[in-house]
Amino acid sequence: MSVSVEEVDRIWKEADCLWTEQQIERAIESVAQQIEIDLADKDPLVLVVMKGGMMFGARLTMRLRFPLELDYVHVTRYGMKTSGAELDWKVPPQHSIENRHVLVVDDILDEGQTLYKVLESCREQGVASVRCAVLVDKVHDRKFKADFKADYTCLEVVDRYVFGYGMDYKGYLRNADGVYAVKGM
Repeated sequence: MSVSVEEVDRIWKEADCLWTEQQIERAIESVAQQIEIDLADKDPLVLVVMKGGMMFGARLTMRLRFPLELDYVHVTRYGMKTSGAELDWKVPPQHSIENRHVLVVDDILDEGQTLYKVLESCREQGVASVRCAVLVDKVHDRKFKADFKADYTCLEVVDRYVFGYGMDYKGYLRNADGVYAVKGM
């Protein structure tokens, strides 16, 4: 999927800001406090889902004031498309997750299939427990599993194409300092 820099620039300039950097940071701080209550005494391994979870993962883990190990996974169902079916494990965890308390951190819970499969894979590898934190949960009725929810959610977004704070528009705009919705999408 080819995209021009001019298109990306236009998308960003015309986008609607759903959540500002300050609002996002307050929400992350609130979630971090809850995670601290739940995991501070568990020596957790935090698994950040790349690439989207990178920004949120960094902001979140810097607020967790207890010992933890940090790792990442790179999985995708989409590649550079907007949908896909099979989970592609580009990079598995480098740490053993067996008998560990694992916190999976991702950017968005949209339909939830990718995150659900990552959590299932962790369970299959014998974790002591696994939880997940997402920056945003997209509100709609197309969830992979109707009752699937993240353990920790910072913000909700409307059912539009969103980018920023790690989420991308055709590979770009992950660096946007807020959460934006593409105009008309």
